[in-house]
Amino acid sequence: MKSLFYVNNVLFHCLILNRRNLPEIEIQHQNKHMRLPCKLMIAVLLAAIGVGAALAQTHKNHHPALHRLTKTDREALVSVALSEHVQQEEDESDCSHLVHAIYETAGFPYAYAPSDDLYVGIASFQRVKAPLPGDLVVWRGHVGIVIKPSRHTFFSSLSSGPDTDNYNSPYWKRRGQPRFYRYIKSEFARGAD
Repeated sequence: MKSLFYVNNVLFHCLILNRRNLPEIEIQHQNKHMRLPCKLMIAVLLAAIGVGAALAQTHKNHHPALHRLTKTDREALVSVALSEHVQQEEDESDCSHLVHAIYETAGFPYAYAPSDDLYVGIASFQRVKAPLPGDLVVWRGHVGIVIKPSRHTFFSSLSSGPDTDNYNSPYWKRRGQPRFYRYIKSEFARGAD
């Protein structure tokens, strides 16, 4: 309790008394004894705030490695997407049903959601800034699967049927900034491995 009183007293002197127009002798006396504790207290508080913010951000975006798709998982998604069987079978499917079917076929189930819901975000996917193969690329009203991020290619149900396109092309840029989402393996999906 005594140390808490001391901390409050130091903060009070640092923040309040040193700013008032008190007699010069009293301020000099306080400054002489309080300068180092004030600086230390402020430094400790700023460090604690910085560390707390960094930990909160890390915890917010952290998913254990076991819940992320591996390189092999991403390759399987891309392989299923580009397979002739999927393209023929899903020829008349809309984009969100096509993407859902590809994830299901590759062994990564999630509750079906239309592209507008995917754009906002659903529990089975985590929003990411830099896409990897197999991630979702989503606009309001359209969704696809990233095939090769370095070339900005994705696979989806297009007006000509299931095919690949460049998400940086003028057509897709007019639709707005896409969002990218990465699948998070659920308990069910991990049990299937």
